[in-house]
Amino acid sequence: MIPVKILAVRYLASATPTLCKELGAPEGYPCLGLITTDCDDATYIALDEATKAADVQVCFGSSFYAGAANASTPNAGEVLGILCAATPGAVRSGMEAALGALERIGFEAAGEVPYLAYTVSSCGSFLAKEAGVTEGSSLAYLIAPPLESMYAMDFALKAADVKLCKLYAPPSPTNFGGGLLTGTRSACAAACAAFAEAVAEVAQRPK
Repeated sequence: MIPVKILAVRYLASATPTLCKELGAPEGYPCLGLITTDCDDATYIALDEATKAADVQVCFGSSFYAGAANASTPNAGEVLGILCAATPGAVRSGMEAALGALERIGFEAAGEVPYLAYTVSSCGSFLAKEAGVTEGSSLAYLIAPPLESMYAMDFALKAADVKLCKLYAPPSPTNFGGGLLTGTRSACAAACAAFAEAVAEVAQRPK
């Protein structure tokens, strides 16, 4: 696994109402937790884990253009994620859950080709909204470089009884592609395995 580098974490115990509103935090959720890392997709999965571990919501999540290798400042990386909560304790608990998840979630490498094929056994509120599924659904979170992602997505869809919920058509802000599939946990795991195998095939024989 390619480790995720956590670049910066900060908390606002009582952010201004104007800022909270602009960031998408619901009323009564003035406590914010901010995080930047060098891996956007792993961070999105980790933020979703936070919503299951504490009374928090993800009010903001955005990838930066061109990816971490082209970050404009030392602590920017390729993503900014923001949790919101009603109390400082809740937002810290959520962030701690996210940081813990980032220790076990990351991209793999097929040769020099990085990819993510991760089975979310039971999604929280953040990924449920992104995928358009109910909370607790299983998801296959699949990401790879442009050609590899679209090629491998077809293999993933054919490998098991899964449904395409969201296609990230390339180029994404970080010049990757992929998508979210849903089905049973075992079906999502099978889709992830097929996706990884197809990415490895392209890495080994690109032409």
